Amino acid sequence: MFFLYSVLLTIGFIVLLPRFLFDGLRKGKYAAGFWQRLGYLPNFQQDEKPVLWLHCVSVGEINAARPLVKELLEKYPDFCLVVSTTTKTGQELAREVFADSAALVFYFPLDWRFTVRRALRKIKPSVVLIIETELWFNFLRETHKSGAKIVIVNGRLSEKSVNRYLYVKNFMQRVLQFVDLALMQGNKDAQRIIQLGIRADKVKVTGNIKFDQGFEETENQLTQEFRERFAISENAPLIVAASTHAPEEVWILEAFAEVREKSEGKLLPRLLIAPRHPERFAEVAELIKNAGFKWSRRSAKPSDKDKIAEIILLDSIGELRTVFPLAEIVFVGGSLIPHGGQNILEPAIARKAIATGFYTTNFAEIVREFLAQDALVQLPKLDEREISKQLTEVFSELLQNAERRQKLGRNAFMIMQKSCGATSETIKQLKPFLQVQNKL
Repeated sequence: MFFLYSVLLTIGFIVLLPRFLFDGLRKGKYAAGFWQRLGYLPNFQQDEKPVLWLHCVSVGEINAARPLVKELLEKYPDFCLVVSTTTKTGQELAREVFADSAALVFYFPLDWRFTVRRALRKIKPSVVLIIETELWFNFLRETHKSGAKIVIVNGRLSEKSVNRYLYVKNFMQRVLQFVDLALMQGNKDAQRIIQLGIRADKVKVTGNIKFDQGFEETENQLTQEFRERFAISENAPLIVAASTHAPEEVWILEAFAEVREKSEGKLLPRLLIAPRHPERFAEVAELIKNAGFKWSRRSAKPSDKDKIAEIILLDSIGELRTVFPLAEIVFVGGSLIPHGGQNILEPAIARKAIATGFYTTNFAEIVREFLAQDALVQLPKLDEREISKQLTEVFSELLQNAERRQKLGRNAFMIMQKSCGATSETIKQLKPFLQVQNKL
């Protein structure tokens, strides 16, 4: 089965090779770190310490890992930390976030035996932590063969993923024997990975470390910079459309135009749009331009028009967290389309009124909890022709009702407080692996 998997992976790579080559000419996301993805990694300063390899897919996992990394290195300073990512945006953020703590930040190798082995020979990890649940079959097998311990941290498995894996259940059972410990977010996640064949005694429920996120001093400083540059104030309440996907921006712009029209004689709101994927920045900029609003973009040089911009385009990496404290309303994207929704926890930390669309399967249990505690406004499933109208109603109602906004934000923050502690529990479960390796 491993052979068949590698063959299919190779076929997929060959099919995508023209995209890699074309993308390489533009230095785009597919070609980024191409040689590192083949296992050719740069040298790094190990200082004869045992190596702790942390793998984060992209931006969300990196932000989630921040408190974990901080506590790990405080308790186990004799480890040398290296961090891998899959995406270009994740790589850029990881280089910034872990600049002072990681000896190396690099791209995760493509999942062939020879690329994985090449990376392992360079890194020589003692322990590998995989944030959430990236099950790369050859990587797990080869890492196990190398003698390193493998731990899934903050693991989650959707019902959809499990159903897909169950087609090859016997193979999954074999793959999961290489995992030494699976620390899962919730009971359902634990049950699902056990259903796939991992031994039950290897599975622990530790909670979701994303509830432990906070804002660092440097981020608070950046929040103030945003406030001053764009003249953010209560006199022009800010709506943040976070992690949006196509065509959500179209509906959001239509709703925003309607909200401003209805706000005559009242405080006129402003809108900040943060597309989920950087390759769409130019596309969204064109949409905003064509909508006829005064607008500004984060990546441009500061100018006087920033302070009067009706719409701000956040075309930067890793700064979305810093604008949440400035918002009155945060709409979390990826939820008006069948994508599954993006993370609602970061605006909850900032005590903001949060709204989403209907499609939130990526965070189903969290959304259910927020709805039960009156900490979230969720749109019903709608025909596309009704979406902008419904968004208009939600935005208008929340803008007109400060008490309602404050209650939603307060309830969201209370859930965060009640649910925190997963990082400490994770460190506790990792202790046997880290202590043993530290003595080597």
